Amino acid sequence: MPNFNNLTILLVEDDQDDVELMQDALQDNGVNFTMDIVRQGDKVLPYLKSCKKFPNIILLDLNLPKMHGREVLSRIKLSEEFKHIPVAILTTSSSQSEKEFCLSAGATDFLTKPSTVEGFNKTIESIVKIAQQAQTQKS
Repeated sequence: MPNFNNLTILLVEDDQDDVELMQDALQDNGVNFTMDIVRQGDKVLPYLKSCKKFPNIILLDLNLPKMHGREVLSRIKLSEEFKHIPVAILTTSSSQSEKEFCLSAGATDFLTKPSTVEGFNKTIESIVKIAQQAQTQKS
């Protein structure tokens, strides 16, 4: 597992089980992280506007209350202030058209939520890699 010194994550997810699975998988993989959780799509931009330090990565579910993840992604990527933050879509959808939309709207990656521990480990590896690449590009 690549090393990342205190990965800061914004997890946009309304399902508490998925939140806990993500936290457990990060811990099990030895990732040093802090995570903030936003449970509604319409709360993401206000959250980002109030941040003192932006997250290294945003993990964004698509099926969210109040505002769909596609709309959240579009708003983040249209914002001069936030468009540099990598956004990985983390969803149960495996739809090719959904994936194409998200990637063309600026998502860094499109990850289908895993159903196995092994799958979660691979997902964590992808998340850390995306954050590291973004960090390298910034410096």
